Order: sequence, then C-alpha cells, then structure tokens
Amino acid sequence: MTFHGYLAITRPVNAVVSGLAAALGYLIATGTLVPAALVLIPIVILITAAGNVINDYYDADIDAINRPQRPIPSGAVTRSSARSYAIILFLAGILLSLFANPLCSVIAVFNSLLLIAYAGKLKRIPVSGNIAVSYLAASIFLFGGAFAGTAGLVRNLPLAAITFFAMMARELLKDAEDIKGDTVGGAQTLPMKTGIRSTTRIAFACAVLAICMSLIPGLWWGGSYLVGIGVIDLFILAAVARALPCTTPGCVMASRATTMVKAGMFASLVVFTLAALFIK
Repeated sequence: MTFHGYLAITRPVNAVVSGLAAALGYLIATGTLVPAALVLIPIVILITAAGNVINDYYDADIDAINRPQRPIPSGAVTRSSARSYAIILFLAGILLSLFANPLCSVIAVFNSLLLIAYAGKLKRIPVSGNIAVSYLAASIFLFGGAFAGTAGLVRNLPLAAITFFAMMARELLKDAEDIKGDTVGGAQTLPMKTGIRSTTRIAFACAVLAICMSLIPGLWWGGSYLVGIGVIDLFILAAVARALPCTTPGCVMASRATTMVKAGMFASLVVFTLAALFIK
C-alpha cells in the first residue's frame, strides 16, 4: 500500500475537475462567484473521489482483466482499505455539505447513495448504470446552481442536459470497449445484449442530443458562445462517429472515441466558463 495508490484510486484529476465544475455551475447560475461558494469545490471533490474508490472496490475482478494497472489489482491498495477509505471520503463530503445549504446537502446525500448503488449493482444492469453515471455527472452543475437556491438549480438545467447526453454517449462506448472484462465480472451491459454496432449508433444519437441541448444557452449568451461551443460539438460528434463502423471491442478502443469525447467535454467547460465570465 502506497500514498500514490491512495491518490491514484481517487482519480484526482477527475475529482478536481468535478469540484471546479460545481463552482462553475454556481457562476453560470448567478453570473458571479462569491467566496462562500468555494465550499462547493471540496464537497464535490470528496464525494467524487469516494465514488471512484468504491467503484474500484467493486470492480477489482473486472479491472484485473481490463485495467490491471489500477491500484487494487496492482496491489497498491487492498480491497478492504479501499472500502474504509471510500466511507471516510463520503462522510467527509456529506458533513462539509452542511456548510452549504439544505438543498445542497440533499443532493450530496442522494448522490452518495446513488454512487454506492451504481458501483455495487446498477452498473451491471443494462442502461440503468449508464443513466445513473450520466445523471451523476450532470448533477454537479445542478449542485452548483443549488447553492443559489431552487432558481439557480433550474437555471442550470440545460447545462445538466448537455452533460447527461454527452456522458451517455461516452458510457455506452466504454461498455462496448469493456465487454470481455464485464462478461467475467457478471455485468449485463447494452452492447452485450444488442451488439456493438447498435450500441455505437445509440451513443451517436446521444451525442446529437447533447449538441442540440448545447444550443439552448445561446439564447442568453448569443453568437460568440454558439461559435465556441459549435467547434466543440463538431469535435465530439466526429469522435463518436469514429466508433460507428466498429463491431468489436478492440475496434472501439482503437478508435479512441471515449478519450476524445472526454477531451471534448473538458473543452466545453472552458467555453462555458468564458461565456459566464465575459458574456452578459
């Protein structure tokens, strides 16, 4: 067991980006960022990190095949330690949410329970797991808006919808990549049920829906935003399209579609940030 293992199992870059996205959610909802809203960042970092750890705890056998370099199969962190670590991180995030507001605390508790349910069961149920993880990603922006109350949460619904459908596309493609390991782990994913070709088509449809949702903020951010997000939209669409001809997991992985979609989603955060800061 090593410090690097405990750090790596939280997927720190993913957790930190999620925390910053929550602050961005507040910025988008209100047009400003007050110091008090910075409490959102560590809350989301802790709960996201906990979700990543508990996911690796349940996925140790699958990761031994698909991703043997992960901390648990590589021996850097034991399964029992990972479980205790996840519990500590979840509790820390929930307790810290008490310093936000009741609406944020409700979302923090609900998301924590959903992360545990996803890792333990939902991800092995076709589509249900994909919907759960896509909601969890989208809810980060709802959480940020919720710090400004119900009105802030509603303001961020379009941004949450964009994230939900983009994540659905990526998650479906990841399932297509991971068929071998998921079979060993007892999971029942959509590509295992309907085939890779149909799964990539559904992923493409989700990407199109995300693009449609991304046009809605143009109603208040205008043409400059639409130009910026349009470039990202085309990149994401092209990324998913790379996987459309695939009929094998190796082909989907070689297409690098999931990596490119993730990069596109990070780039979209830059566009949202710039729009919120400079377009009134």
